[in-house]
Amino acid sequence: MEFVKLLVTSFTPSPPKQATKIVIAGGGAGGLATASQLQRKFDKDGDILIIEPSEKHYYQPLWTLVGGGLFKKEDSVRDETTLIPEGTKWEKDSVIKYIPDENSVLLKSGKKVSYDYLVVATGLTIYWDKIKGLKETLGKNGVTSNYSFDSVEKTYDFIKNLKQGVAIFTFPSTVIKCGGAPQKIMWLADDYWRTEGVRNNISVQFNTAGVSMFAVKKYSDALDGLCKDRNVQPNFKHNLVEVRGDTKEAVFETAEGPKVVKFDMLHVTPPMGPSDEIKSSPLADPATGFVSVNKETLQHVKYENVFSLGDCSNIPTSKTAAAITKQAPVLVANLISHKNGQPLAAKYDGYTSCPITTSRNKVILAEFVYGNIPKESLPWDQSKESYFAMGLKKYLFPTAYWSGLLNGRWFGPNLFFNPVSVPDVKKN
Repeated sequence: MEFVKLLVTSFTPSPPKQATKIVIAGGGAGGLATASQLQRKFDKDGDILIIEPSEKHYYQPLWTLVGGGLFKKEDSVRDETTLIPEGTKWEKDSVIKYIPDENSVLLKSGKKVSYDYLVVATGLTIYWDKIKGLKETLGKNGVTSNYSFDSVEKTYDFIKNLKQGVAIFTFPSTVIKCGGAPQKIMWLADDYWRTEGVRNNISVQFNTAGVSMFAVKKYSDALDGLCKDRNVQPNFKHNLVEVRGDTKEAVFETAEGPKVVKFDMLHVTPPMGPSDEIKSSPLADPATGFVSVNKETLQHVKYENVFSLGDCSNIPTSKTAAAITKQAPVLVANLISHKNGQPLAAKYDGYTSCPITTSRNKVILAEFVYGNIPKESLPWDQSKESYFAMGLKKYLFPTAYWSGLLNGRWFGPNLFFNPVSVPDVKKN
């Protein structure tokens, strides 16, 4: 009898091994780069699903140059379907509820999706309605913003048509996509007006809710010098709260109380923050509303099978596409290590980069890590304006984004060489 049991067992086929189900919420830079790297490692052992509602994907760093008249906005957009990594699946939907205690998410369509691992990469939400009157006047009355695909070309129209008056560029009290972007367009406009010979007729103001020109002192000092050299007036602790388009008035909160300023052109950087779905979820950091992760491993502080990267996480560094080049390989390595039962050895040092356009031909290439400590890649002082850095921003970085970052093969200063040792996936 025992022999029969042994014989039957020997010829009973093993149950098929289960693929690791990985759900990635968000099909932006962080989501696509992560999906691409995971797909190559898991191959047929992974079931990777990207949840993303948008049919279009935008390379938003280019919008500064579109607003400055150097590119067309069509150069910044591609169909999302062309960017989904081969071997992964795309659910054209959005997450409305995170249920990590059940290892699942609820979609807007009503569908419930379970996972073995969840990667949250939904980016930042722009809150246009938090500035009274902004939505009603955006794109007219001299009011524009490079943070909208619909209004970015208006920026250049307003720059070209302004011959005299007051031009104001704002920075909100919230975190934003790329901390240098609000002033990049200001310097491009300044350069254009000088070329046209009308700069002396225009008062240029940088009204920021912050207390300095930039978060990193080395670059902030350089920008302070530019303000003096180019007669730009920085007004600190000025937070835009209302736009009166018909009368061309901007209302700012200041330490002395509300301040009403007349303008002829107003470039607005709107308030931004985590989505309501994240803020109300168990994944949120109570203090900030962003996904709460270990800043080095990118693993959630409570749920071991949840990771997050990019703008939606509470990582204390500037929110840029460049940061993804270092975050994605760390996340991938640590997710695989967790699945393998190994220690999470990969560490993210906070690296990010912000090419600050200071004219139509030059850039200050800010690169830094946690603690706002400069960490520069080029063999010269990057706080100095550079023609070479502008060449990188105009030509190399867009190509690297579309052809390298999104398919998980571009690693910023490390070029095509992954700085992280990514383990192989142990077979079940």
